[in-house]
Amino acid sequence: MLMQILLHTPFWVFGLFAVLLVVGLLQLSARHASLVKVSILPLAMLGLSFYGVSAGFDSQPWVLLVWLQALSASAWLVMRRPLPAGTGYDEATRTFTLPGSAVPLVMMMGIFVTKYAVGVAMVLQPGLAQHTTSALAISLLYGALSGVFLGRAMRLWRLVTPFTQTSPIFATR
Repeated sequence: MLMQILLHTPFWVFGLFAVLLVVGLLQLSARHASLVKVSILPLAMLGLSFYGVSAGFDSQPWVLLVWLQALSASAWLVMRRPLPAGTGYDEATRTFTLPGSAVPLVMMMGIFVTKYAVGVAMVLQPGLAQHTTSALAISLLYGALSGVFLGRAMRLWRLVTPFTQTSPIFATR
């Protein structure tokens, strides 16, 4: 059955997997990146997660609230954590110094595998989209994973904008 699933998977899915894998592997090494670069990945993962929930459970719009709550909670929790040692922002070059981390790779693979598994499950059992427990669990997972990305980005954004240094939303305490 696994072979049938893989054979019926659209080719672009394998391409997306490869791109996410490469992007994640690149994040294992220390690097310098602009504000745009550190913002694209979290926003893309947020979009993929939102699409997964809204398309998978379109008959249950309340799942978006569950997704949003999980997203907000995990983003808030991550924002409260200190930045990793070696993280910084150089205003002169307008670039961040970022230490290597496996977290983005794990989070990207988590969202991708969740989206893929949910897609396969929906094809094999179309009624799954109507099950409240499934919708709740999947929405929570999508939201939590996306929230980690968003929280990590917000910690970096806090280094750039003076407003964020005094805003209660971005406060660390």
